[in-house]
Amino acid sequence: MSRVLIINGPNLNLLGIRKKEHYGSETLEDINLFIKEYFDNTGILFDFFQSNSEGEIIDKIHKSLDTKIDYIVINPGALTHYSYSIRDAIEAVRIPTVEVHLSNIHARENFRGKSVIAPVCIGQISGLRKFGYIYAINALKEKKDINGGK
Repeated sequence: MSRVLIINGPNLNLLGIRKKEHYGSETLEDINLFIKEYFDNTGILFDFFQSNSEGEIIDKIHKSLDTKIDYIVINPGALTHYSYSIRDAIEAVRIPTVEVHLSNIHARENFRGKSVIAPVCIGQISGLRKFGYIYAINALKEKKDINGGK
């Protein structure tokens, strides 16, 4: 049984309202339900977390050590481009992490293509909307199978 922490950063609580051409019309709750249903009966336990506060996200990453989280999937939103503190938190806890973005950050404004988070993650997935989370979780599961653990 694996425990996966799904972290969504600033403004992702506005999914379904904000820039539907980039993010789609589904709400964050819709996406979370989709993830849970997709992995139903697989033994994966999910902890979903969203915050507009960088500090709260860092605290949640730190606490993942105490709550025995096996993997992290993070959509840091705009914090992707400048949050060295989130980067350092991911690096410090040493929990395999995948960075996810609903939109294709490389096809948008130039500043969105730079991630300070990606170098401490095992991978980055962007532009696949809610399926990016599915691919990230599957990649983390494969990592465990390939490496015999974390």
